[in-house]
Amino acid sequence: MITAVAAQSHVPFEDRVDIEDALFRFAAGQDRKDRALLESAFVRDAVLDFVHPAGRLGLTIEPFHGRDAIVEAVWGATANLITSHTITNVRIVEREGDAARITALVEAQHLPKDDDTRNLLLKNMLDVELFREHGRWLIARMGFHNMWKEGDPSVLFP
Repeated sequence: MITAVAAQSHVPFEDRVDIEDALFRFAAGQDRKDRALLESAFVRDAVLDFVHPAGRLGLTIEPFHGRDAIVEAVWGATANLITSHTITNVRIVEREGDAARITALVEAQHLPKDDDTRNLLLKNMLDVELFREHGRWLIARMGFHNMWKEGDPSVLFP
């Protein structure tokens, strides 16, 4: 059981930086078209739950299970897009040993490579569970809750 953290100051600075880095690897892997970097963000049996934002875009999808399925889904959706992700308000809300839970905001801009007249901008709240494996923090579960959206959903889901 992970216990609540009263203040981030109780989490060593190095752990805070390394925990945040897992999120940054997830985002930068997409933005830089670096598949290995994207893969490096997740444990092997990770779960990515994009059900809420997809629903707000008129789609029904199930959570993705396993690092390979997550990377394939993300890569398939974003390979032909220019993306830019901004992650802010990272907050460690629970931490015990090699397990942590954080919240954060992510703003994700999506543009077709060959058509700058369309875009999709999403602002999502993240709820993320992480584990430290071999000295590196990795995402075990990532849930998205869409706060607002603007643009053309077909950019991300043709």
